[in-house]
Amino acid sequence: MNHSLDVITYGEAMAMFVAAETGPLHGVAQFTKRAAGAELNVATGLARLGFKVGWMSRVGDDSFGRFVRAVLEQEGIDTQCVATDERFPTGFQLKSRCDDGSDPAIEYFRRGSAASHLSIGDFKRGYVLGARHLHLSGVAPAISATSRELAFLLAREMREAGRTISFDPNLRPTLWGSEAEMVATLNELARLADWVLPGVNEGRILTGSDDPALIARFYLERGARGVVVKLGAEGAYFETAEGAYGHVQAQPVEKVVDTVGAGDGFAVGVVSALLEGRTLPEAVARGNRIGALAVQVIGDSEGLPTRAQLDALEAQEAQETPATVDLTDTAHAA
Repeated sequence: MNHSLDVITYGEAMAMFVAAETGPLHGVAQFTKRAAGAELNVATGLARLGFKVGWMSRVGDDSFGRFVRAVLEQEGIDTQCVATDERFPTGFQLKSRCDDGSDPAIEYFRRGSAASHLSIGDFKRGYVLGARHLHLSGVAPAISATSRELAFLLAREMREAGRTISFDPNLRPTLWGSEAEMVATLNELARLADWVLPGVNEGRILTGSDDPALIARFYLERGARGVVVKLGAEGAYFETAEGAYGHVQAQPVEKVVDTVGAGDGFAVGVVSALLEGRTLPEAVARGNRIGALAVQVIGDSEGLPTRAQLDALEAQEAQETPATVDLTDTAHAA
């Protein structure tokens, strides 16, 4: 089948105002405007690598909405399924600046936004099934009950059509009514995914274990083809349904500038490599590589590379030292 898109994803894109100086947000006088959103970061990263990416969302009929559209067009992301909602505004956020590698403070202004009114009415079957892969995160299902219904519809339709699905839990506890609801809903969504990409701390909340192997086994037993557990500075652990598992070391980073977007960059690396037919260890190594690039600049997506930049970096690293992978091809002992 000829696909009009490589990847389809959906979620909320917001205007983001990044502080121009360090310190508490209330004392900052100047900000730089950028676009933000977990799923949008992944869409941007994949588009920069040359994939045809479609984005489903809603924006308000306002300056922030027009700004988001301009960013999408600049990045080459298809916007056929981005609706302009005249009833509700585009969300935005404020983000502090940290120069010491710590997590920045973020304040969201998204309640009642246009994107929170996403629903199954936004589903365009022909458009969605024209993609060969669906990427989901746990953010979009958290913004409203109707958006949650859309996430499950997208996953079920793509799964029934034989497409692949990746899922990054990307937990946002404050958007959920309770932790129990968050855990139950996201684990049910993960059942529909081929590739599940939790962080180890997310895995502890979602599975009750902080052992990467047990986290991976939890999702493999529920139908995943492959699970990658992000371990931060320690790299990542992976395991497949065929029983292969291993650990890929992290890429060294001299100075962490902005931690936000690291997980999205990791997802870009893993998903792009798997869509190219690379092995899971190779995909994890690329995820570590792009995640490392993301944390070295200010902004959620500014560090995501173009295809030319990534090719040059991978070629250089292959000449210097190959990625270190501890790989075992047999299943865990019972």
